[in-house]
Amino acid sequence: MPEADARLAPQTPCKDKSPRPMVEEDKQNRDHVVALERGLQVIAAFTNQDEQLTLSDISKVVNLSRATVRRYLFTLEDLGYVEVSGRYFRLSPRVLTLAQAYLSSSLLPRVAQPFLERVSASLDESCLVAILNADEVIYVARSARKRMTSMVRDIGAHLPAYCTSVGRVLLSALSEHELDRYFQRAELRPLTPLTIVDQPRLRQELAAVRRQEYSIIDQELEHGLLSLGVPVLNASGRVIAAMSVSTQTTRTSPQKLLDSYLPVLRRATMELRSLLVG
Repeated sequence: MPEADARLAPQTPCKDKSPRPMVEEDKQNRDHVVALERGLQVIAAFTNQDEQLTLSDISKVVNLSRATVRRYLFTLEDLGYVEVSGRYFRLSPRVLTLAQAYLSSSLLPRVAQPFLERVSASLDESCLVAILNADEVIYVARSARKRMTSMVRDIGAHLPAYCTSVGRVLLSALSEHELDRYFQRAELRPLTPLTIVDQPRLRQELAAVRRQEYSIIDQELEHGLLSLGVPVLNASGRVIAAMSVSTQTTRTSPQKLLDSYLPVLRRATMELRSLLVG
């Protein structure tokens, strides 16, 4: 039977295969709602995928049975977050309201935007602010200026922390215990021939970033991409985010980043700090 008719058809019971042990099984956190977790996993399954996915596609991404995914998809459709066309599912524009809830309620994106625009205009480069989320960095604000399409990351884009300038800045601010846990979880994969994936060497890099309070990534994330990241501190002196500027190796050198770009970024983050109370 076509997947478009799956809503009306009886489903063969199938044991769920979750990507990690469910918290309800070990009963250590009775407040954890597994249904909500899985619903969010289904929404996140569309990340970096085609606009439209089949039930089977989504089931493979989230590692859950088709019967389970089917229920969540049609619940999300009833709520207006998913649209159905034949056997294909896609996210609806209403999903953007979830991101807007964060952007409108969080102080950081709102107060950082004028500073990003100023830095971007001064350097004629793209400028971003990112936070650490688990093993990745998520961009929460960026300048409107665009120069190189591949370097422009949309708000909400997420990248590995170990090979991005903002990621290394944020990892360097972790405690030793938190950093040990990160390395136990993180999968260090070479994205280019220059990507550092050796854990001892990466730890040395993070120690240097902690001392010098900046990070330069030279073609470790993407060929031809050069980026500089600095910490964003709040008024109490805690690192809460990182600001970065990205450019091309064909027109800028690491030394120019230090000589011309770093003072501009540091001045912006110092002025921003007084506005980040909490």
